[in-house]
Amino acid sequence: MKKHIPNTITCLNLISGCIATYWAFCGVWHVALMFIVIGAVFDFFDGMSARLLGVSSPIGKELDSLADCITFGFAPSAILFDFLKGGIAYLPWHYLPYAAFVMAAFSALRLAKFNLDERQAMGFIGLPTPANALFWAALIVGQGENLAASQILYYAVFLGLFVSSFLLVSEIPMFALKFKTWGWKGNEVKYIFLVTCLPFLLLLGISGLAAIIAWYVFLSVYTHIQQKK
Repeated sequence: MKKHIPNTITCLNLISGCIATYWAFCGVWHVALMFIVIGAVFDFFDGMSARLLGVSSPIGKELDSLADCITFGFAPSAILFDFLKGGIAYLPWHYLPYAAFVMAAFSALRLAKFNLDERQAMGFIGLPTPANALFWAALIVGQGENLAASQILYYAVFLGLFVSSFLLVSEIPMFALKFKTWGWKGNEVKYIFLVTCLPFLLLLGISGLAAIIAWYVFLSVYTHIQQKK
């Protein structure tokens, strides 16, 4: 019985992503964001439960990636598509909002690379798909009206989806919140990140979640540059 628990949790992640996608296409972005967050919670606990129960399996690994493709690839792309479709008057060609699904394709590619890349035990190479999904969902929910009201900001969002697609498959090392020890030394960036998350949320609300992901990318890139010197 216990061997089915992790896969059941993974399926709940996938179902959350399906529900999020539905509400994204309906234009109810805040509900879509809520189900992406719920999916992220399930995504966290499926791997943890598999390790605790000692029932990790190849099929679980593949199922996890399939679920993540929906929840953290297709669902945020659907939110972005619905947002871009709403500002279609800004665009010279009406089919350009479909470019949002480029991000879904790059999310799938990132997940496939992650399954084969043995360098990502204690960190990530490229932007993790849950972080990318939470960034876009929170940004559109929190600032969608303001972004749509400005043609320049609208185009910035359009270009931003290609930047994030690049980050997904880039070779930029990004830290993970995994600790070998709890001391300050060696964990400075992680502790700084954790301490600064709460002020972002308190000051910016839902938009603070997008700010946190942007801050995470900045810290990762800055740390990588410093380590190369």
